[in-house]
Amino acid sequence: MRKKIVAGNWKMNLDYMEGLSLFSEIVNMIGDEKKGTQTAVICAPFIHLYSIGKLAADKVGVGAQNIHQNDSGAFTGEISAKMVKSAGADYVIIGHSERRQYFAETDELLLEKTKAALKNELTPIFCVGETLDERNNGSYFDVLKRQLQHGLFSLDAADFSKVVIAYEPVWAIGTGLTASPEQAQEIHAFIRAEVATAYGLETADLTSILYGGSCNAGNAPQLFAQPDIDGGLIGGASLKSRDFTDIVKVFNS
Repeated sequence: MRKKIVAGNWKMNLDYMEGLSLFSEIVNMIGDEKKGTQTAVICAPFIHLYSIGKLAADKVGVGAQNIHQNDSGAFTGEISAKMVKSAGADYVIIGHSERRQYFAETDELLLEKTKAALKNELTPIFCVGETLDERNNGSYFDVLKRQLQHGLFSLDAADFSKVVIAYEPVWAIGTGLTASPEQAQEIHAFIRAEVATAYGLETADLTSILYGGSCNAGNAPQLFAQPDIDGGLIGGASLKSRDFTDIVKVFNS
């Protein structure tokens, strides 16, 4: 069975004590909510990783939001996958739309970051998605195919099997527009079909694909009910313990 994952992305929010407090609340509230193949993860700023890792108690996974593609070197201000792993993280977000937009990260660079994550035994949550212009001009399938082919599909099958994919409809984030469950399912099914073409049906069926477009407790039941949506990459709702926990609980309802 595919792993069901609800991954919170705190982005650049919360000082040290705020992060510690929120994570403690989440761990306590989730309790025994996770069942079977279900996983909850918090991807936090670097300053939180070690401390929240100590609180995780096997109830909540810990992830970083970015890594550098090299293990070490003269890269002032950067953090390597090796460092993130040593701080207690098991996951890392690769290629979030904000990294692509604001930091000009290319598919080729993201492939190198994915390889660095895998080398250091981190699970990459690899993000793909189209902008509003790409949605409107009908090029979104080509955009997604390119992101997958250039960013992931040169991995061997063993490495690819360790990757989680997250679909972000960039056009539905902070724009007032909303992707319907049917629109989200269409893209998730397309992504799974592309994985099947590259790696075979068995690998495609085992690949977790998360939805990352303004997912919240209100729309999560409809989204998670879709056959190819295996959870969510959660932004703003992960900054409130009750909201995040309610999303995690959707899989048990």
